[in-house]
Amino acid sequence: MASTVEELVARAEALALDVDLTGVAAWKEADPARRVVGYLPVFVPIEIITAAGMHPVGIIGGTDQVEIIRGDAYFQSYICHIPRSVVELGLSGRLDVCDGFLFPSTCDVIRNMSGIWKLEFPDKYVKYVDVPQNFDPEIGGNWWRHEITSLRADLEKLGEIEITDESMWTAIALHDENRRLLRNLYDLRSERPWLAPTSEVYLMQRAGLVLPVQEHNELLREYTEAATNSDRPLMDNSRIVLAGAFCEQPPLGLLRTLERAGCWIVDDDLLLGPRMITEPIIDPEGPVGDPVDALVKAFLDKAAAASFIYIDEKVKGAELADMVDKRQAEGVIFAAPSFCDPALLDRPMLARALDERGISHISMKYSENTGQFQTIREQAGTFADALKLWSDA
Repeated sequence: MASTVEELVARAEALALDVDLTGVAAWKEADPARRVVGYLPVFVPIEIITAAGMHPVGIIGGTDQVEIIRGDAYFQSYICHIPRSVVELGLSGRLDVCDGFLFPSTCDVIRNMSGIWKLEFPDKYVKYVDVPQNFDPEIGGNWWRHEITSLRADLEKLGEIEITDESMWTAIALHDENRRLLRNLYDLRSERPWLAPTSEVYLMQRAGLVLPVQEHNELLREYTEAATNSDRPLMDNSRIVLAGAFCEQPPLGLLRTLERAGCWIVDDDLLLGPRMITEPIIDPEGPVGDPVDALVKAFLDKAAAASFIYIDEKVKGAELADMVDKRQAEGVIFAAPSFCDPALLDRPMLARALDERGISHISMKYSENTGQFQTIREQAGTFADALKLWSDA
C-alpha cells in the first residue's frame, strides 16, 4: 500500500533529526567493507563518493538538539554557529561512523575546520576541497580537474578499491536523477505550494543528507506523487523567495513560522550543495568521454549562483531577481545565519539588484538553534500582508 503524505513526512523528519546518525551506522554495519564520508556545506563533488561505493553524508550541525559545550572552546564568539555545533558532534562521538570528512571552501571558518579535524581526529581521512573562482576551462577548469582527480585517488586508497569510469558514470546518473527529482518537487511547490509546503519539502531534502542516493530518489518519487494527489485546501498566502540560507540551516520551526505568517516559500537556496548543478551532467544521448571532464564542465557551466563563488558585482543578484520572476514571487526574504560573512557581505548587492527591478524584500537573521520565533512571525506576517495590499492596489 502506498504511503500517505503524513507517513512520508514523519519518516523524513525522523531521518533529518537523527543527529546520532543511527541509520547511517546501520547501513555501514551491514557490510564491514563499507565506508562513510561526511561533508559540510556547501558543495563537494559527491558523485565521486558514490562511485567509490561509499555513503556521502551531509553534516549540517546539531540544530537545537545538541547543547554546545566543548565546541565553543574552538572558535571566537563572533562567528556563525555551525562550526561549533559540528565540533561538538565530533567530540561527542556522534560522527564516529564517518571514515573521512570533506571540508569545502565555503568561508574562512569552514575551510579552516579541516585543520582542527586533523588535530582532533588524526585517524580519519580529512580533505579540504576548494572550488575554482576562475571559470576559464584552461585555468579554473584544469585546476578543478586536478582537485577531482586527487579526491578520486584518495577515496580509492581509503576504500582499497578502484573507481572506474563506469562506476563514475553510474554515480553521476544517480545524482542527475536526484537533482531532476528535486527540480520536479520545487516546480510542484512553486505551482501549488499548498500541496507541498516548504516545511515538508525541506525535510525531504534533509533526509537525502543521510540516505543513500538510490533510497532518497525513491522517497522523493513517493512524496511528490502523494503530495500531487492530496486534497489540501488552497490558501491565499504571499509568494516568497527565501535567500541566504545556503550553509548553516535554519531551524525547522523558522520555516513553519514563515508559513504560519502567510508566506508560501516558492523557491530558496536551502541545502544548495546537492542541487548545486542545475542541469543534467550526462547528455541526452548518454555518457560521452571522460566522467571527470563532465564533472568539471558541469561546475564551470551549470553551477547555481552562490555567495561562495565569485560573481562580478555588476551581475550579482541577477539570478535571484530572475528566480523571483520565474516563480512569480511577490517578494524576497533574506534569511541568513548570524555572522555568515558570505551571505551578509553579498546582501547589499543582492538587494540593489532587486531594487532595480522593483522587487520588495526584507531581512532577518537566525542561528540553527534559534528557538523563539514570535518576532520573526510578526515581521514576516507584516511583510506578507503588505505585499497583498500592494498587489491589490
